Amino acid sequence: MADTAPEHPGPPKARVAIFISGTGTNMAALLYASRLPGAAYEVVLVASNQPAATGLALAQSEGIATFSQPHKGMDRAAHDQVMEAAAIRARADYIILAGYMRILSDEFVRRWHGRMLNIHPSLLPKYRGLDTYQRAIDAGDETAGATVHLVSTELDAGEILGQIAVTVQPGDSADSLARRIRIAEHQLYPQIVARYVARQYDAGWLLAQIRRMALQMPETEERESHGAPAWRTGGKSGKYFAHFADRHHGVPHVALLVKTGGQDELGALIDNDPDAFFRPAYYGASGWVGIILNRPGLDWDQVTYWLQRSWQSAAPKRLSRLFAAASEF
Repeated sequence: MADTAPEHPGPPKARVAIFISGTGTNMAALLYASRLPGAAYEVVLVASNQPAATGLALAQSEGIATFSQPHKGMDRAAHDQVMEAAAIRARADYIILAGYMRILSDEFVRRWHGRMLNIHPSLLPKYRGLDTYQRAIDAGDETAGATVHLVSTELDAGEILGQIAVTVQPGDSADSLARRIRIAEHQLYPQIVARYVARQYDAGWLLAQIRRMALQMPETEERESHGAPAWRTGGKSGKYFAHFADRHHGVPHVALLVKTGGQDELGALIDNDPDAFFRPAYYGASGWVGIILNRPGLDWDQVTYWLQRSWQSAAPKRLSRLFAAASEF
């Protein structure tokens, strides 16, 4: 009987907390999408600043943990801390705002930088703030729509992750346009959330991050090596200092290969943290280590450290000395 390769489980689902203030129709769309096969996230909490919000009852009926804390009588930062604490207790990786009618404190937003998403009923950067439907009609726009974006300290100004356009019909009122945009939001939001939370396991996204970091090194160029992206110091005598490996040689890892100080250090890295490091085929014999990129909790500071160290080992001394001196400031 032929041997079969072991099956590797898919990436773990991201844990999301959804904040609402009312009926929670976008929350419902996100929740039901999370139950489809292959979903990239699970809803672990629905929280509200309105204890009577009907969306809380829906979440409870679907077996989702809920939390509420009225904001009346509390200053903004204190209320944010209470809501944040509920998300932390639920071990949420992300907070998704879905009709959460609160302006958040800058401190709260900064703590969740890159991990808090919102949906806004306009095609940003048009019409930040309120009354977006009427403003689109009054401007004579042919299309309106919705935008999913990262939450930033500036209102409705975070990085745009996705948009959907809705035609403005002749005779539209703010209410009629809002009804159609709401339907469009329900299609857009789950798709963008799923794509965003899964990006850390996507080889294309990981390659883009490594490429950006590698090309920040002085006099570095990208060249293909053995059919895969790689980076080397420039010039005719340039040396490779990093390789990108997307599940090469049968391993399940998307990885960055970098140079270590030799076999002793390579072995110690793998022994101390086998979930982060491995011995790559072919390259391992020369003291290169594989850093697993498609894993939960990837430490990008660690990736930066090894990328820079590997570059320094390959760069001409005139460059490595300058880089080391600059790093001291």
